[in-house]
Amino acid sequence: MASLNVPRMQRLLKQLSYGILIGVNCGCAFHLMRRYIGGPSLAYGPSMLPTLAMSGEILLENNFSIWWNPNNIARGDLVSYVSPIDPTRIACKRVIGLPGDVVCVDPTGEKAPSTEHVIVPKGHYWLAGDNAPASRDSRWYGPVSGQLIRGKIVARIWPPRSMTVFRNPISYID
Repeated sequence: MASLNVPRMQRLLKQLSYGILIGVNCGCAFHLMRRYIGGPSLAYGPSMLPTLAMSGEILLENNFSIWWNPNNIARGDLVSYVSPIDPTRIACKRVIGLPGDVVCVDPTGEKAPSTEHVIVPKGHYWLAGDNAPASRDSRWYGPVSGQLIRGKIVARIWPPRSMTVFRNPISYID
């Protein structure tokens, strides 16, 4: 029977524990950076056509601006948020109404009469997909709490031929 080399085992255990510690630290740093700073996100689904494709696009999400200043959301911004009807999903929609705005519930008249209006409550936003017939948005579940909004979508970074920096399309007339 071979003898047990105790110093060698101690050295291996020390190296293994050091490696695990570095892995846990890197994982925590990645999580914090992704949650509070931002990073890439996959986009799929028809609700934001023609702005975003059905699949195969990677978007750049800026979470820091929302975390640092929650009032930094404007009409026309693209935002990512936790879906109110399925908290395991992250959705992307356009901001249509800010707190205090009066918005038409459904301008298309598909989900509600086009004459129905609501006042967006304090701390909430009215969100809509660019492709209304294929979008589950505030017409389905009402105003979305600002606490569910994760960040702004600032750019499309994949595929390279479609790289785009998203600018707010709303202009105001004085």
